[in-house]
Amino acid sequence: MDQNKLEYGESFNGGSEISDDGASWETVEENDMATLDGRKEREPSLSDEDAIVNIESHDNHESPMRDSACGEPNSQESDVLDGQRAQNSGENGEVDSSLSVAAGILVKMGNSLGDDIPEEMDVDSNFQRVCDEHGSCSFKHFDIAKEPLDHHFFGGTEQVLCGRKWTKKVQKEWSILEKNLPDAIFVRVFEDRMDLLRAVIVGACGTPYQDGLFFFDFFLPSEYPQVPPSAYYHSGGLRINPNLYEEGKVCLSLLNTWTGKGNEVWDPNSSSILQVLVSIQGLVLNSRPYFNEAGYEKQVGTAEGEKNSYPYNENTYLLNLRSMLYLLRRPPMHFEDFVRDHFRSRGPYILKACDAYMNGCPVGSLTKDACMTTKSNEHSSVGFKLMLAKITRSCSRFSVMLEQTARSSNTSPDPPS
Repeated sequence: MDQNKLEYGESFNGGSEISDDGASWETVEENDMATLDGRKEREPSLSDEDAIVNIESHDNHESPMRDSACGEPNSQESDVLDGQRAQNSGENGEVDSSLSVAAGILVKMGNSLGDDIPEEMDVDSNFQRVCDEHGSCSFKHFDIAKEPLDHHFFGGTEQVLCGRKWTKKVQKEWSILEKNLPDAIFVRVFEDRMDLLRAVIVGACGTPYQDGLFFFDFFLPSEYPQVPPSAYYHSGGLRINPNLYEEGKVCLSLLNTWTGKGNEVWDPNSSSILQVLVSIQGLVLNSRPYFNEAGYEKQVGTAEGEKNSYPYNENTYLLNLRSMLYLLRRPPMHFEDFVRDHFRSRGPYILKACDAYMNGCPVGSLTKDACMTTKSNEHSSVGFKLMLAKITRSCSRFSVMLEQTARSSNTSPDPPS
């Protein structure tokens, strides 16, 4: 079958083809990621020594595949392969460099973990507690902040000057968010720009998005709530989901960017921003994003669908890791502390998950503390494991880093077993 194929670690261009020609982190130039993300370059939160990663990139390919959940399907079929051919030594070296630096940063971010890490740590309900225990800032689920200078809609849209009715509706939305946000969703609104909003969703366990951070900017037009809010996803130039585009488009029927019926589409009388966020959390960032592809839901429960879903999840997890590294370098404004504290507390568990996947556990089969479950009986592909193999060689280096930071801070952090 003559068609474009997607290498491991490559962004999805609307299809689910994954090559068996070896694993590759060659996706988007890091300097291009900020451009694709629609934001001006800002000073990275980490030192240059910690943050710089040299990842060679090839040109983006034009793909004849279907335009994901928003586009028109074409006549070409999906051809997802196992990705089990070994890559050449040059690619291995590149993978080693990328993964080692990424993992090293995560460990360095974990330099205040304290004496003991509980065996069961719930990234959702215990996030606030973890921050407090280790002396980090207490990051509220909902808060009002100052002007978001890096907000996607800040410079491109004029401030909405509406009447009392619009203002009252927005304030009602704020109240709903403040009282009802799920544990894994955090929101900032802005006193000087009531028409703007920023949210982050923490990837849930049991999905290829586990421990990832996914940022969204929203704009409430003057016609709101008669029309839904406009949404923008901070992709970093990576396509991690059929519904989330590199250019930031969010494909969701509730936002009227995809077809739907009944309560699937925006209703001015009942729909809310909270509903949008929960829909993205549950329907988009789910355990099997392969089936989010337009028309692919028919494959649910079939042998073909299951065969295709596994490598799709593997590639998604690799992109999730790249997204983590990108956010460490360029955390969105007003969420700098949140990003730092999240990876400081979750870094060791992310590395533990990588080790479990390297040992054969399928992506999305681990608990919140990266322990195996009954779903871990399947096996990850050789092509995927090649992407994570080098990380195990660096474990001794990670231990040295932890010991050094522990001595400097008079603590003895103990990574999860």
